[in-house]
Amino acid sequence: MATAAPPVASANKAELLAIADAVAREKLIDRGIVIEAMEDAIQRAARARYGAENDIRAKLDGETGDLRLWRVLEVVEEVEDHFKQIDPKGAQKLQKDAAIGDFIVDPLPPIEFGRIAAQAAKQVIFQKVRDAERERQYEEFKDRVGEVITGVVKRVEFGHVVVDLGRAEGVIRRDQQIPREMVRVGDRIRSLIMSVRREARGPQIFLSRAHPEFMKKLFAQEVPEIYDGIIEIKAAARDPGSRAKIGVISHDSSIDPVGACVGMKGSRVQAVVQELQGEKIDIIPWSQDLATFVVNALQPATVSRVVIDEEESRIEVVVPDDQLSLAIGRRGQNVRLASQLTISQIDILTEADASEKRQREFVERSSLFQNELDVDETLSQLLVAEGFTSLEEVAYVPVDEIASIEGLDDDIASELQNRATEALERREAASREERRALGVSDDLAAMPHLTEAMLVTLGKAGIKTLDDLADLATDELVQKKRPEQRRQREPSNRPEDKGGILTDYSLTDEQGNEIIMAARAHWFADEPVTSGEAADAESPE
Repeated sequence: MATAAPPVASANKAELLAIADAVAREKLIDRGIVIEAMEDAIQRAARARYGAENDIRAKLDGETGDLRLWRVLEVVEEVEDHFKQIDPKGAQKLQKDAAIGDFIVDPLPPIEFGRIAAQAAKQVIFQKVRDAERERQYEEFKDRVGEVITGVVKRVEFGHVVVDLGRAEGVIRRDQQIPREMVRVGDRIRSLIMSVRREARGPQIFLSRAHPEFMKKLFAQEVPEIYDGIIEIKAAARDPGSRAKIGVISHDSSIDPVGACVGMKGSRVQAVVQELQGEKIDIIPWSQDLATFVVNALQPATVSRVVIDEEESRIEVVVPDDQLSLAIGRRGQNVRLASQLTISQIDILTEADASEKRQREFVERSSLFQNELDVDETLSQLLVAEGFTSLEEVAYVPVDEIASIEGLDDDIASELQNRATEALERREAASREERRALGVSDDLAAMPHLTEAMLVTLGKAGIKTLDDLADLATDELVQKKRPEQRRQREPSNRPEDKGGILTDYSLTDEQGNEIIMAARAHWFADEPVTSGEAADAESPE
């Protein structure tokens, strides 16, 4: 074992400790880290002085300021590295009881720091201290994501605002600022901690004043009932700097959630509005009934009728002709915020548009039944009027449901179902031919949940073999378009805006995952079987 080296003479022990104390206090880091940084700097300077090949160690006593400097040598029978090894004879001159295999210390005299050595040592200490400071900042802020914090604007760089948070700096990027908000150096500013990331140049603290969560936190500060959990903000949507909507619910029937958020003469909501630079805020009672919530979310417009398609997360809202512009809002703002609030696509139609759409759908479905089922116009219209929308519904509903229609009996109902089944088989055969023409493997047809029409869609997307399908993620196959993307009038070329390849076929995530796993099954079937597995397979049990 190595023994301690005698202390090296120091010009000013107290000065070294004073520097360590001052740096630790200023940077708010542990004093021991500064001491270690000094030891590392001294070691590097000593290696530059005595040779980098030597294993030189330094130890600075944090209490007395004594500095010890030594070289470590390993005692070996035959020396191969004269810088780090020593023979027993030479070792015993330094330590009488030294034996082969021991590590002994060779005390070194103090070194005089030249200008270059001192500069290098200074850089080492600065780097160590900077790293420790960054780690301290990350540890301090990593668990504070979602908090509202107050800071002082330090500078504005390329449109991004750098905020002094006291022990660290945060950044409000341009897209997270409130549009047209004037920010000057020295202003006090509140913002939401969005994320804290550990990066090469130090922890990056990203702040936001445009996120809906920032508005929710401001309400929690202004409305005691929200802070106490009596009132809950269930949903929030913002067009920063312009308008916002929040859906609130009270867990105490004696407290009006909207009135509590507005406050006496609007005092509470106005405090939030002022912080958000005059952003108008609509406070809406939240309802578990989606149709009711949609009607509330579209205020101040009056809604005549709401039709909900739960599978597509799509809502059709019918409004009087004179309410159309109010429901849509300027540049679509009102309906856009309502869609974000309800997490659904909202289509606004006037009474005239709704009537025209129903008539068009009636004609299209009637023509479908008339052509595919080979029935007259009256019977096809009767089926549509009774709520049948597709051949699948006619083919697979209980026969009694069709026979119960006035004017039809069991024989007619059975014949209609037979014709619908034949029509579906013709479609399937046509799709099969198209699929084979596209070069889609028959192996894909054996996958669960996939129809020939789906296989044609896969073929057009370049998915033609089991490996092609197996390489897909579930999201790439069946991901639904988000409401804001489905609402876009202009087609988008971004992959994330188009949904999955089979997004139009109403497959669930579970079905999509089952398809992908079935396609990957042959990968595992091709793996070699070990002798142990082969023995198990041949076992009588």
